[in-house]
Amino acid sequence: MTFNENANVGGNTARRRGAGVAVAGGGIAGLGAIAVILFQLFTGQDLSSIMPAQPQVGSGGESEIEQCQTGADANRDDACRLAAGSVVLDKYWATQVEGYRAPQLIIVDQQTGTACGTASNQTGPFYCPPEETVYVDPTFFGLLRQQFDATAGDLAQLYVLAHEYGHHVQYIAGIMDRYPNNGTGPDSNGVRMELQADCFAGAWVGDMTQQVDENGVPYLKEPTQQQIADAINAAGAVGDDHIQQETGGFVNPESWTHGSSEQRQRWFETGYQNGPSACDSFGVPGGSL
Repeated sequence: MTFNENANVGGNTARRRGAGVAVAGGGIAGLGAIAVILFQLFTGQDLSSIMPAQPQVGSGGESEIEQCQTGADANRDDACRLAAGSVVLDKYWATQVEGYRAPQLIIVDQQTGTACGTASNQTGPFYCPPEETVYVDPTFFGLLRQQFDATAGDLAQLYVLAHEYGHHVQYIAGIMDRYPNNGTGPDSNGVRMELQADCFAGAWVGDMTQQVDENGVPYLKEPTQQQIADAINAAGAVGDDHIQQETGGFVNPESWTHGSSEQRQRWFETGYQNGPSACDSFGVPGGSL
């Protein structure tokens, strides 16, 4: 378990939005489709035109995340775990960024429209800067477990959420404005942005047990070495080189948008060991990334 069972996470502001829960085994559940999802998610290329046709659904209404009041709830349910994680992440970044403002977290059911395109388990988790909103469909983790035998464990899920919160920090701190998209490649701003978000995620994991609820109960337990290894492995699994090998069988660094597996793991560990002040991926030469 990751959360202390008696921690109060009922103050989260996460919302659920969409048109229902996607059913594993239908639509995109095939192995080939999952490979396309992974390639699309972690390279930033929209391949929806070659995906099997999906039922058209609207954005749907918003609702609270139900039965999500305690750490025990968070340990039982992916959606509640993410909602609870947002509470801890907001408390952490409020101590690190002057004038910090929390993003909105939307737990997606099937799919919903956003200012940055459709959010679903096809597109995977992402941060939408114009809305200052993080979108995550928890069924994405289930698909990874079923089709790729990935653990997608508690801390690995929170790493994914923390990575997207890292992008929010970059946005409100003006980092995205200072280093706009300049194309792909191993030395691109896009790769540096992603590696910094991995580093920010690691920094939070390194400090995650320090945030407490109103009763002084730490939200999260000290992560085990296995959980840390799972999170680091998750960072490696989404490296550009690994995804390219899985989907095409060859590696093309000039098309990279997120960095290699080794880089993503190393920057996560840098943040974990040294905190956010060590996360200046824009201040190092390309050969040192």
